[in-house]
Formats: sequence, structure tokens, C-alpha cells
Amino acid sequence: MKKKVKSEFLYFALKNRRMRIGLGIVLFFLLLTIIGPFLTSYDPDAYVTVGPQPPSSEHWFGTTTFGQDVFTRFVQGLASTFLVGLVGGGLGTLLGVVIGFAAGYNGGWIDELLNTLTNIVLVIPTLAVLLIIAAYLKVRGVLVESIFIGLTSWPWVARAIRAQTFSLRTREFIDLARLCGMKNSRIIFTEIAPNMMSYLVLTFILQFGGSILNAATLDFIGLGPTEGISLGLMMQYSVLWGALQLGHWWWFIPPGLAITAIVGAMYIMNVGLDEVFNPRLREM
Repeated sequence: MKKKVKSEFLYFALKNRRMRIGLGIVLFFLLLTIIGPFLTSYDPDAYVTVGPQPPSSEHWFGTTTFGQDVFTRFVQGLASTFLVGLVGGGLGTLLGVVIGFAAGYNGGWIDELLNTLTNIVLVIPTLAVLLIIAAYLKVRGVLVESIFIGLTSWPWVARAIRAQTFSLRTREFIDLARLCGMKNSRIIFTEIAPNMMSYLVLTFILQFGGSILNAATLDFIGLGPTEGISLGLMMQYSVLWGALQLGHWWWFIPPGLAITAIVGAMYIMNVGLDEVFNPRLREM
């Protein structure tokens, strides 16, 4: 039965046009992240030439004002982007799911306590907290940024999961599981979670794309990592050194297009998966 459901899901997923387009774009950039370092012999921070150079056979994406190879920095920035999406999106989804399940299933004072915590985190001015962190953490890496994004992006997930769990916990199969003596944790992860699997997958995709977009925003305004490189930092450096005014388009267009393409592809995949999981929306 499970094998049949799995094969049916794969059939409709591969048949869905939006799913194919979104997945294809993400896989393209993921493949470039993996094989990119083997396509260049330069160090991301090395000054390989004098002054800015336009794209050429030697420097595919040109060079920066300081003579750094843009393609090499772009490949490294892609790796940071996927790290932010995986860690930030994964952590935000995990926290939201655990808190949402606990609040929605148990109800009572547990629900009130967790709901209060969710509302507090929801109204915390993220930018102000980032300014404080930037003042005290003189050295910040991409991983630290990813963790912070995950720790501040879970409230909406918790609220959504809590509402879904409230609806499912009164169903007959949940009452039957309780009568069989199943523990609450087992009921949540073996009875409720499988019935929400499609919703959980869609939530992770939204968190993944949202984390990348949030990281790019923070990097662009100067609150990102102080070490390493990311696509957002590439855009920030290009603005700081007047790449737009000087016409050095090859410095800021590749990272900007990559961020737009990856985040856009994640949302396209989200729409496609929604059609796959919902039979009434499937493309016949």
C-alpha cells in the first residue's frame, strides 16, 4: 500500500509542470554549487588581476574592483545560500512543528504557555535584536546567521501546525489510539504527523526560501556574516564600491539573479506540490 502511494506521488510530481520547473532550477544551482569549485582555480579572496574586468574566457563572471574573480565568489556564495536555507529553514520548521504539536494536542495550560511564547517571539523586533547581536558579536559566520534566522522564523509555523492539530486530535482514529494505550508522543508522530505530511513538506519549502531571502536582506544592509562570502554580501560589496554607477553589472547581477531564481523556484515548487497533494488541483 505504501509503495503504491509513493509511486502515485512520484508520478504526479514528475508530471506537474510547476514542480518540474522549480525542481530543475534548484537542482541546477545545487549542481553548480557542487561542481563549481572544480571549474575555477582561483581563491575567492585572492586578487587575481588589476582592477575590474568584464566577463571573459578567463574570468567567466568578470572581476571585482579589487581584481577578485566573481565566478569563484559566486560559487562560494551559492554554498552559503543553501546552508542558510537548510539550517535556517530546517530549524525554523522543527521548532514550529514541535511547539505546534505540543500546543495543539495537549491544550490547556500547555497550549496557553506555548501560545504566549509564540506571540512574544512573533512581536520581537528582529532588526533591533540583530543590531544588538552585531554590536556584541564582532565575528559572525554564515552558520550563526542561519541559526538566528531559524530561531526567529518559527512562530507562524507553530500557529499553523497548532490549528491543524486541534482539528485532528478530535478524530475517531485518535480516540482509538488513546484507548489502545498509546503514549501522547507516539500518537503525535505516528498518527497525527503522517496525516499532515504534505503540509509539513510545504512548510519546510516556504521556510527554506524565506530563510534565503531573509539572509540576503540582512547581508545587503550590513548585518550579515563578517567572515566568509554569500550572495547577499556580494551585492552589498558591489553597492558599497559603486558597481552600479560604474557600470560593473557583472558584479551584482549574477548573485541577484541567483537569489531571485532559487527563492522563486522554491515558491513555484510549493504551488506544484500543493497541486500534487490535492487531487482536485492536479493537472490531468
